[in-house]
Formats: sequence, structure tokens, C-alpha cells
Amino acid sequence: MPNSPAETVVFRKTAPIPVLVLTSAITAGPYVQAEPQLPPFSGLPALDTTSGWEPLEFPKIKEHSRYELVTEDGQQVVRSDTDGGASGLISRVRIVPGQALILRWRWKVSNVFEKGDARLKSGDDYPARIYVAFEFQPAKAGFFEKAKRKAVEVLFGETLPGNALNYIWANQLPQGDIVPNPYTDRTMMIAVNSGPEQAASWVTVERDIVADYRAAFGEEPPPVIGIAIMSDSDNTGERATAWYGDIELLPGS
Repeated sequence: MPNSPAETVVFRKTAPIPVLVLTSAITAGPYVQAEPQLPPFSGLPALDTTSGWEPLEFPKIKEHSRYELVTEDGQQVVRSDTDGGASGLISRVRIVPGQALILRWRWKVSNVFEKGDARLKSGDDYPARIYVAFEFQPAKAGFFEKAKRKAVEVLFGETLPGNALNYIWANQLPQGDIVPNPYTDRTMMIAVNSGPEQAASWVTVERDIVADYRAAFGEEPPPVIGIAIMSDSDNTGERATAWYGDIELLPGS
């Protein structure tokens, strides 16, 4: 993408942000999950302003990916089509993750991008990705970072997130590898699938957001403030279709 998601994503102040808190019992027992959950695609009547998912767009990208509800293999899912553009759908939440927080989803892609490479700006495209944005931490930011963020808020009336994890269906990056986004090290790319071998098949993925954040950034995560799906091809100019099933948040053991 011309600018990394961490640099350009803005969160629109259109609705109250629901809070999901994972709290432990008095003893060091399992975590207890409080509502709400992410709105399930399988139960949505429409992808509109009441769905709990809203467009995720980028100021410098005019061509957007297309998202629609479809029935695929007997289940209602979101289908995305990207053809030289980029955009996503985001659910705005505020999640205090505790010691573990499992993100589980299933997805399918038609193909990977031949020129896709998560380590290069020219290859920073993915037929499917799950984007997890975390709350900005002012105490850990320098003067120029704070000033830049303030300018964005003044100009656009919106807020930039802090660090981010991107779970990607990669092309060349080996499955399991974690690398910084080629535009910014505040976004870390995690290859949960790689290559064309599983294309056209549903794949279920489970990741512990807390463990992945620790591995990626070397510290405990701040609250999660948004989870998005995104299919983009603005750098490679290639074309792909992806299908996203329900995305679940589960307490870690």
C-alpha cells in the first residue's frame, strides 16, 4: 500500500465504542469473557451502518476493494474483491486483553499475488488479512510522533491507532514468520498462511493476540481498538477474491 495501515488508518467517530474486558477471577483461573462480541457475518441482514462494521479507507487510495454478503458453501460470509485497489471493513471496539486473547476466524482466497512480498513496499499486498489495531500510547511516543498525530486529528477530526498486528495470507513470506511492515515498524506482519497450496479451500486460524504482540513488539499489549478485514492490491495491481467467515474473540486458557 502507498502508506502503511498504521500510518493512514483513521477511526471515524461515528458511534460509541463497545468495551470488551477480559477479567480474571480472584485466583489465577481462566479469564471470563464479557460481551460484546464482534458482529458475526453469518447473522448480518446487511453490510450497512447498523451492522457493526464500517468502511476502512485510506486518504490517498481512490480505488476501493468491494465487500458484500454472500452465501458460500451454505454459510453467509463476506466476499471481497480487489483489483488494483485497497480498503477494508472495521469493527471498532475497545478490548482489554488480559493475559491471553484468542482471535479465531476462517477464510478462503482465490489466489495469492505473484508479485506479493511482505518485505517489500512493492509487494505489500494481500488477498486477505486481519488487521488488529491497538491504542496509541503517548508516554512511549516522541515529540515528533505526537505532533504528527495531533496534526491528523486537527485536519481530519479523527484518531490514528498505535501499533498494529496484521495476520496475512502471504505469498513468499514463510508461514509463522513475523516481519515489520515495509513502511513502518509499528505494524508487524504475521504470515498465518503462505503460498497457493490452500487457495480455494477454507482455512481456520487461531491466534493468541497477546502472545503475538509480545513476540512482535517485546512488551505487553495496550487495549485493542479495532479489528478489520482487508483485501488490497494497489501495489501489485493484481486481482483476487477472498471470503471471510465469522471472526471470534475467545478467552485464553
